[in-house]
Amino acid sequence: MATVSSHVLDSVSGKSAVGIRAQLFQLDGADRHLLFDVAADGEGRIAENVEIDKSNRGAEFELVFHGGDYFAAQSLAQDSMVRSVVIRFSMDDDEKRYHLPVMLSPHSYATWWSS
Repeated sequence: MATVSSHVLDSVSGKSAVGIRAQLFQLDGADRHLLFDVAADGEGRIAENVEIDKSNRGAEFELVFHGGDYFAAQSLAQDSMVRSVVIRFSMDDDEKRYHLPVMLSPHSYATWWSS
């Protein structure tokens, strides 16, 4: 199985975004199929296994981080423009780790590919 992982950092506090909600969807035309819905651990990390088989090899996926909800819990929602961070990517290798770290603030975010 492939692994989708991330480390989410709160650039306001300078700490990990503990408890931020993350969802992974597989896209199929206009349809989205939920593959997981988790909260980041005590270090702001997620790591979930995803089955990649012939039917979804090369498919498009969306990894969604719910920044608006996270910052609302931090009492920063009134200033937050970033409601969610959506990363679209494909996965072709069922043995690979797809690591997509995120730095998040109420007004911006950055993400990059890390393997």
